[in-house]
Amino acid sequence: MRLALYEPEIAGNVGAVMRLGACMGVDVDLIEPMGFVWDDRRVRRAAMDYIDHVAVTRHDSFESFRSSLADRRFVLFTTKGDESLHEFRFSSSDVLLFGKESGGVPIAVAEACDALVRIPIRPQVRSLNLAIASAVALGEALRQTGGFKS
Repeated sequence: MRLALYEPEIAGNVGAVMRLGACMGVDVDLIEPMGFVWDDRRVRRAAMDYIDHVAVTRHDSFESFRSSLADRRFVLFTTKGDESLHEFRFSSSDVLLFGKESGGVPIAVAEACDALVRIPIRPQVRSLNLAIASAVALGEALRQTGGFKS
């Protein structure tokens, strides 16, 4: 299983997702361009020393990202998803994809994904923070697939 962030804009979120990946033994893919300078100290501050315990791959475009993992199923988490996180059946080889904080992913990216999944939240609010959504989704996916490392 992998976590992927499409054009992330906030260094702290990327650092938190990298720390999540390190703790859960899941690789992280970052699809550029990003909304901050990669060597930004905020990434290291959020990821702390966990940054040395996660494999991070940077991709210069969605197309290069998609082609590098062509044998995988791409599961996009979006508020426009047609299936609930709890009803969807994950596979241990899935790539869990999350859009940028300000606007998700373009329609073309959504159409290139194999599944559009939503995390159920109260109707009075718009969405979860990127790092929180990644943790919720990864937790359920690992639970279903028996992927928690001990």
